[in-house]
Amino acid sequence: MFLSIDRIKEAVENLNSVHPFYGLTFLACKKNRLPVGEAVPFPISTYETELLDEYYRPDKGAEYFYQVFRTSVKKDRWVPRKKYASSTLQSTRTQSVFRNAFLHDSGSDSWGWKENYIEILSANLSQNIPPYRDMPVPAFYLAVWLYREREWDEDTTAQDIVDAFRSEFLLDHLEVVLFDFSIPASLLPAPLFEDKPVSWEDLRGFLGSPPDAKPEEGGTLALLETQGVGPYRSLTFAPAERLNLITGDNGLGKSFLLECSWWALTGQWNDSHAEAYPREIDAKPKITFEIAGSNKSEKITVSYDWSTQSWPSPKKRPTIPGLVVYARVDGSFAIWDPARNRPLLSNDKPSPRYQRPIVVTRSQVWGGHEGTIEGLVRDWVTWQSRPEKHPFEIFRKVLAKLSPPDLGPLEPGEPRRLPGEPKEVPTLRHPYGEIPIVHASAGVRRIVTLAYLIVWAWNEHKVHSELARAEPQKRMVIMIDEMEAHLHPLWQRSVLPALMEVGTELSRDLQPQILVATHSPLVMASIESGFDESKDKLFHLDLSQDGEVAFQELRFVRYGSIDAWLTSEVFDLRHARSLEGERAIENARAVQSLKQPTSEDIEAVHAQLAKSLASDDEFWPPWLYFAEQHGVKL
Repeated sequence: MFLSIDRIKEAVENLNSVHPFYGLTFLACKKNRLPVGEAVPFPISTYETELLDEYYRPDKGAEYFYQVFRTSVKKDRWVPRKKYASSTLQSTRTQSVFRNAFLHDSGSDSWGWKENYIEILSANLSQNIPPYRDMPVPAFYLAVWLYREREWDEDTTAQDIVDAFRSEFLLDHLEVVLFDFSIPASLLPAPLFEDKPVSWEDLRGFLGSPPDAKPEEGGTLALLETQGVGPYRSLTFAPAERLNLITGDNGLGKSFLLECSWWALTGQWNDSHAEAYPREIDAKPKITFEIAGSNKSEKITVSYDWSTQSWPSPKKRPTIPGLVVYARVDGSFAIWDPARNRPLLSNDKPSPRYQRPIVVTRSQVWGGHEGTIEGLVRDWVTWQSRPEKHPFEIFRKVLAKLSPPDLGPLEPGEPRRLPGEPKEVPTLRHPYGEIPIVHASAGVRRIVTLAYLIVWAWNEHKVHSELARAEPQKRMVIMIDEMEAHLHPLWQRSVLPALMEVGTELSRDLQPQILVATHSPLVMASIESGFDESKDKLFHLDLSQDGEVAFQELRFVRYGSIDAWLTSEVFDLRHARSLEGERAIENARAVQSLKQPTSEDIEAVHAQLAKSLASDDEFWPPWLYFAEQHGVKL
């Protein structure tokens, strides 16, 4: 069992008014048995540094300590490791009120406690800032901070933690006046322990990062702002942590928004046709973005470089994104893997095996691309023949998740040879028999491709993470342009909820962020029961009256029916009918608004209605009543 992150947060909050002397110099002296009444050779700076290294260096890769105690600059609690003990702490113990507690000659390396050191230190508890004036140091919270990485037995109590602190730092019965050994009442409603130790990435969320910290890994897109590029003059896109639906008419920039999101995450454009170009020659185009990990990092703004006609990519980012998989509208895919592409966005030196993000065409996804990907056909057969070494079971489960409701689960059959094919090809079991995957419908091929690329990318990430002696990422970004392409309405109504469950098939700890551009009311209706306003968002692109593209977040409304979605502000149809039917009804309503409509007007419109409306259309009863009231028999 390990101390919970809530308890550690609480400890940090309750220690920030305590003078650092009590949690640093005093503990270093006690742990190394500084004698009372005599001065002996005692490398106090060395002992302080050892204590700081063991307990106050949460980021082991940084050359900074975290100052959890009182500090003159509250926003800057990271202090340089080099010479901190021999300068800052030395000043405290030799020049402040605490020097009176020591036997020490200036310039010597001999130290000892004075006989009355406890009385002096007790009197100086007033150095702790009000409202804690003259109050002893909270021992429980200090112990929680010191022992945040320690594993405890299941039956450990809060009192056991305090007793361990008192024992390990040799606090005798006289020194108890300096500490409050009681257990805070606030502990009662919240858990003291968790199953896993709190990681540095967890701590970074509320401690912040040291100045020399390596970029945080595993970020997702938190903000994208554009100015002077693409179809809109300016845009602010603040995606949610889980699902983001992007809607709007053709030509308004849904694909462009996804391409810019890819660039913000990876620092690369997929190709020259995807790159954002300035709207006007005298504009000052810029892109601002923010990648969020455990905590949000600062915004990064990049201005277009007119001299090179390109967007410079910032080389040092505070947060590196997690795995990114982008299904583009033309059937190609782009994959950014932090285990292989990290040097692009950090100060790390590229290795001999350094690769740029992977971009593969539709045909390369299936047939492979030398040095990049084996391809769906070959990988599927390999995985199926050696499932103990390959992610075939995961692939099978993901396929089942994404399966169309009318065909039943997409279940792999036995690979077979086809005429003219030099190798075996995978098959899918359908109710009417096994079908070679190369003969499957366009919709099935699209979803099978999506399932394969997601599983392949995650498996490759795990492999390269293991080679780099690193843990796989816990965050992943999945971007899909035109989710509904090639899918039957039945499938459109089920594929997005299924996609949202795919992450759990890859890893129990994986947290996907999904960005989906769609024109489909069926896709929108499919997510009504699963949409969560706390972690999902809906965005809409629209053409304003002045000819400018407007982008806004919409409140997600559960309309209940597909017709209601079609006539909502998301799709903005006036009627959920054919264009001819819409025109006929509008003409009928115009006639109904006349003070004295003629029988010729009514009969002419009726002919239009009869040609374009179904016999049981809901518009017929009021229209026939209107005609009857005006003496027209239809």
